[in-house]
Amino acid sequence: MPNQDEKKQGLIFSIQKYSVHDGPGIRTVVFLKGCPLHCLWCSNPESQNPKPQLAYNKNKCLGMEACARCVDVCNAGALKWNDDNKIRVDWNICNSCLLTCADECPSEALIVYGQTMSVEEILSRVQEDGAFYSRSGGGMTLGGGEPMQQPDFAIAILREARRRRIKTAIETCGYCKFDDLEEACQHLNHLLFDLKVMDPEKHKQVTGFSNELIHKNLLGIREKFPNLPIRVRTPVIPGVNDSEQEIGRILEFIKDFQNTEYEMLGYHRLGSPKYEYIGCTFPMGDKVLAEGTMANLVRFVRENYSQINLITGG
Repeated sequence: MPNQDEKKQGLIFSIQKYSVHDGPGIRTVVFLKGCPLHCLWCSNPESQNPKPQLAYNKNKCLGMEACARCVDVCNAGALKWNDDNKIRVDWNICNSCLLTCADECPSEALIVYGQTMSVEEILSRVQEDGAFYSRSGGGMTLGGGEPMQQPDFAIAILREARRRRIKTAIETCGYCKFDDLEEACQHLNHLLFDLKVMDPEKHKQVTGFSNELIHKNLLGIREKFPNLPIRVRTPVIPGVNDSEQEIGRILEFIKDFQNTEYEMLGYHRLGSPKYEYIGCTFPMGDKVLAEGTMANLVRFVRENYSQINLITGG
């Protein structure tokens, strides 16, 4: 019979297999819904809303002549016909009510970001690739969003995964209750922890919140779990932290940590179309990293912080 952890349910928006950038080895990443931060460069904007959320890809719409099912079932009147005979979503009216419009869409132009799943359902999917984990030293990573936005659910997944001998990791922005993060760490093999910028005011400008809690949580976890491998990660963002000064401040903060790696992640715009799908504008626009930025920063770290275990190529 299923135990209590296996029965617990939560909201996810994706399960991604064969990932090699979210912890050691080949991994399955389970993306949980909800995030307290709203980073300007977020590549998963659909993760931020903690509830199921409607999305619309106009390129997939079959048009008025072939299909009108979604318009017929929209009680809010948020779906309207455009001049090109494809629908448009009035996001000022749409409240992602019963989401029946997505169920009626045969081309999946309308989809829902957010699906309720149980721990058992998730881990059954994860275990399908058990052979890859054992050969590569991989396992399961909880990402998001922020996994600690659904702490009971996330911890139940981790606890049951360890019971099944699946190696575990989480990706966290660190903005959460310390008690929740502490309990999660009891069931982890690895922790991936983001540090974006060190200045509290600048952090608030680009994410919506100051970073005092984030720093406090990282220091607390490093002290509480000295043997837990931690990888501190920094997404390198143009105009935000793409300088030696900004990266140096982060490295000064972690340089004396034991059992800790550091990784810089190059900025990309792969998630930008999803902003349009959910009726938003991508805040970063067409900004790009200057050519050579990542190579220069890698050189800076190696020349000035040789004690840091720098991870490259991710």
